[in-house]
Amino acid sequence: MNYYSFEYPYLILLLIPIIWCLYKCREQLKQKYFVHLQFLPVKRNFMKIEWIIKILIFILLCIALASPIIVDKSNPLNRNGKDIVLVLDGSGSMNASGFDVEDEFSGGKRLSRFALTKIVAKSFIQNRENDNIGIVLYGDFAFIASPITYEKEIVIDMLSYLSEGMAGQNTAIGEGISMGVRAFRHSKAKSKVMVLLSDGEHNSGSISPKDALSLAKQEGIKIYTIAIGEADSALMAKIAKESGGVYYSALNAKELQNVYEAIDQLESSKISSKEYKLKEYYFQSLLLIACGLLLFLLYREIKR
Repeated sequence: MNYYSFEYPYLILLLIPIIWCLYKCREQLKQKYFVHLQFLPVKRNFMKIEWIIKILIFILLCIALASPIIVDKSNPLNRNGKDIVLVLDGSGSMNASGFDVEDEFSGGKRLSRFALTKIVAKSFIQNRENDNIGIVLYGDFAFIASPITYEKEIVIDMLSYLSEGMAGQNTAIGEGISMGVRAFRHSKAKSKVMVLLSDGEHNSGSISPKDALSLAKQEGIKIYTIAIGEADSALMAKIAKESGGVYYSALNAKELQNVYEAIDQLESSKISSKEYKLKEYYFQSLLLIACGLLLFLLYREIKR
């Protein structure tokens, strides 16, 4: 969808005094009497056209000064959303069926914690229309499954390929947070949000959750934590509190969806900003037309 506007709309008001002056300050031709009028060229029609062209030139110049622009609001660079990284626990314990079976999510089938987490995460990603999303998976180690991007389809495709155990069987929460911080390396967003999900205690990795939390705080990253299964609730609550986020726990798929919806409400995007990054300027075209009309008048004046 295109958005039409002016960078300096108040300059349009210049048209009022200019048009008024052109109307009131027109050149008054002194009447002369000559018997043989047939020997004089008739220029009245052109004088009228000349006046219209002058007004048109001033109108074009005023509109050009107001700087007309077109902004493509469907372009991701023209959005004022957030950068969000989902840090998902992919340890072996996520293969357990720790959630209640609910037809809304599983179609009556008994799915693993990880499978249900992916379903709910997919819905969250699809609803974040104005944001950039990335995914980190962690187990014994962590890796960026999808870099931060506006292309939701790509993120969802990458999410579908993930499975528990891909990053090892243990739970390295510190590695997950650290890799999440790395995912924000090239982020220029003012609001950086990490959603950390875990179903176990930190028992692996070369970096502690405390050190990883310090890295996140240095980068101004807010961490929302979600504890499921046998997660270390105390640790997850501490991570959320110290980073400025909120701690949640979920006992089933419905509660997990409610958690993501709560985060969605807390981190709603402010898309109403007028500070667009990409603009198409059209004042040049108006200036060219005005210059062309001015040259036409000069040409006619020289011929006279």
